[in-house]
Amino acid sequence: MKPRGYQRHVREAVGDERAGRGLDALTAVAALLLVGAAAVVGTSIERADGTLHVGWPPLYASWLPHTGPGTVPATALAVVAVLYGTHLARALPWRGLVAAVWAASVAWTLSLALVDGWRGFTEPLESPYEYPASVDRFGDVGAALRGFTGHILVGQPDNWPTHVAGHPPGAILTFVALDRVGLGGGAWAGIWCVVVGGSAAAAVLVALRALGAERAARSAAPFLVLFPGAVWVGASADGYFAAVAAWGLALLAVAAAPGARAPRAAALTAGLLLGWTVYLSYGLVLLAIPAVAVLVCARTARPLPLAVVGALSVAAAFTVAGFWWWEGYRLVVERYYQGVAAVRPYGYWVWANLANAVLAAGIASAAGLRRVLSLLPGEVRSLPRPATGSDTGVVVLLVAAAFCAISVADLSGMSKGETERIWLPFLVWLVPAAALLPHRDRRVWLALQAAAALLVNHLLRTGW
Repeated sequence: MKPRGYQRHVREAVGDERAGRGLDALTAVAALLLVGAAAVVGTSIERADGTLHVGWPPLYASWLPHTGPGTVPATALAVVAVLYGTHLARALPWRGLVAAVWAASVAWTLSLALVDGWRGFTEPLESPYEYPASVDRFGDVGAALRGFTGHILVGQPDNWPTHVAGHPPGAILTFVALDRVGLGGGAWAGIWCVVVGGSAAAAVLVALRALGAERAARSAAPFLVLFPGAVWVGASADGYFAAVAAWGLALLAVAAAPGARAPRAAALTAGLLLGWTVYLSYGLVLLAIPAVAVLVCARTARPLPLAVVGALSVAAAFTVAGFWWWEGYRLVVERYYQGVAAVRPYGYWVWANLANAVLAAGIASAAGLRRVLSLLPGEVRSLPRPATGSDTGVVVLLVAAAFCAISVADLSGMSKGETERIWLPFLVWLVPAAALLPHRDRRVWLALQAAAALLVNHLLRTGW
């Protein structure tokens, strides 16, 4: 016979689990209500004065129910991932899992993109506002870099199109390089963004395992495959940015791991990648927050000197080539308010941006984030202790850091709308929060993740 104290402990544990699952459900409902409120209020504002400049608030999209060549494969992949994803993530050997997650993420992203047909896949990056359209102006890369800031502002001679002007030159140089090796044009640009962008899921797994959270990585794997943000990874350059950022953080985690095979090379490469991200998008300086979280999880600053050397090497190369990052950023802020940001209301976007984050990160990530925030105070109090390899602790700190970066970006006022795409490098790090959800509910949460992406892509025509 079990002692009374044991029975009471079991009843309390069951009660806690029921309460937790109930709060998960309430969080999901609240997240959906946030999206609904953003849609209703946003539509009212847009009809009244047109200041939001989006077709289907809060998303940069228009209402267009449709199907396409990607409908059947996307739906089939979603069904397989929901039914068998959790089992496969536990059963596959580690390297096989990482490769499978990358491949499945690419397949998911490509299938979603092809719901709009091949033209819908290539058109976004063939826009005159996008990077490939400006590749011809980089015949002399050195001269283009030296004169880059002179074409940022509207009104200056031959000012850059919106996306080129709004980012450091690392972004456009990527597509210049693709063009030089014979992969020019919107189709190759889209394939690049999808294939590289799909690797972000694999990078998150690598980071979690390096920090001692392999069990959480395996739990998060099917959620990373069914990442709703894949709608905007295929095809936008921000999907590529997200992957570079993810691998930078993953290699930083590998460099910090006990017994790492080549910690110095990993630390230096992490710095090079993280430095490169800052020259892909100005806002990615906020990756410093999750980077610190990686080192806190590992309880070491050992990789920091070489990582800093790597990042500074990238900065030095651009500076010597004639592009000064701070000058570019100052002018981009001015250019930002020369466009629609001048009229987009901060009072709406400061909370509607979070509705976009819900749609891109998924309902399961929102429910998991509730658990992360409830556990965060305890994890912060435990920081002085040596690292224990706690799966929960690693997930809590990494997800909380990503959410902190998103919050800073949101409050800055430099992210008014289109955050379903712009925040992809941070949103993918919210997905591991789903690993904290009860195992018995996993299929339901996975189904909700898949449904979000499928509904958005079949009911709306997104801008990317």
